[in-house]
Amino acid sequence: MDNSHPASPSAFGRAYVFDMDGTIYLGDRLLPGVRRTIGELRRRGIPVRFLSNNPTKDPQQYVEKLETLGLPTGIDDICNTVVTTTRWLKEHHTDATVFAIAEEPLRRALSEAGIRQSEDPEEIDIVIASYDRTFDYRKLQIAFDAIWFHKRAFLIQTNPDRFCPFPGGRGEPDCAAITAAIEACTNTTCRVNLGKPSPIMIQESLRGADVALEDCVMVGDRLQTDIQMALDTGMRSACVLTGEATAEDVAALDDTHRPTWTIDRLDRLIPSSVWEELGWAETDD
Repeated sequence: MDNSHPASPSAFGRAYVFDMDGTIYLGDRLLPGVRRTIGELRRRGIPVRFLSNNPTKDPQQYVEKLETLGLPTGIDDICNTVVTTTRWLKEHHTDATVFAIAEEPLRRALSEAGIRQSEDPEEIDIVIASYDRTFDYRKLQIAFDAIWFHKRAFLIQTNPDRFCPFPGGRGEPDCAAITAAIEACTNTTCRVNLGKPSPIMIQESLRGADVALEDCVMVGDRLQTDIQMALDTGMRSACVLTGEATAEDVAALDDTHRPTWTIDRLDRLIPSSVWEELGWAETDD
């Protein structure tokens, strides 16, 4: 392999956790090197998990998307903020009444989990801020009344992302914008984040894998979420330059905040000795 490429691992990890959008695919296109990377890890029996901070899809929808892209995946290998939010509420606030500023996948998951939902500020215990493209003043007023006027509810969020990137360089305001609106009018602070970089997300994704975090590799394209989560939990990390982060962004970080590896495409995760063994060429996918 050409030495001008970013350094890649010399050995395999015991498990791999992948961000999806910007790492595995961009829009409706599988990114270069993804198919053979996941295939080789699975062939070796290495656990592979997929993460997303996007609560506008449930795990089954991600399964269907990956299947369409030619990457069949079991539902238990998918963890997103629909999963983490529902499980956290069930484990820590079983009897709470929640108001979810959210789209249908999260609201449906909450209902299926038996979590009571309400739009009556007098009975709301927890306000959930989420990536909600139907957010309006009515929803903000309900959150305001529950938190500020009735002084009853507290605020949590599904994810801290400021925006959701789209192919072509555009994007949409994400959960952090809704969280900020609620914090601004209520003079309160969000208590819990249930998406990356929260350790809650990585712990949920690796349930049942029986591997130590320091033996796992987190792979993603966002320094503030994917890579920061790895740093906070003692995981090794690879920043792939196919999404948000650029080589310049990584170079600007001090040593304590840099990923273990910076790679230009996903198959750089596979050690170079294995490339040679398998006869892989850079033009192959």
